[in-house]
Amino acid sequence: MGQSDIDNQQQSKSVSDAERTLIRDGRDFEQEYRLSSAEAGRFLVEVGKQLQEGNELTITDQDWKLPFSFGEPIELEVEFEGYDEQELEIEVEIPGTTDETAPNVE
Repeated sequence: MGQSDIDNQQQSKSVSDAERTLIRDGRDFEQEYRLSSAEAGRFLVEVGKQLQEGNELTITDQDWKLPFSFGEPIELEVEFEGYDEQELEIEVEIPGTTDETAPNVE
């Protein structure tokens, strides 16, 4: 790939950034995805990095951008359904403050 190809990709990306719908206060928004475990893991790692680095989380897709300023606490819920079709649900909610610690991952 030549430099002009890279420049064109960067220009296309910045154009799409300007065209994205900005999700902001006063609006409800929900988007569901069905991902491979690798892709879901990549997303969760990136969310985790932003949570560790400060108090702003920005999530984007092709058509939208969601900047979110957050505080403490982060509420984490782990739910396991062990009957029939087993399912593990991990839910993260970002409001309040607490001195609780996260469970261990083994």
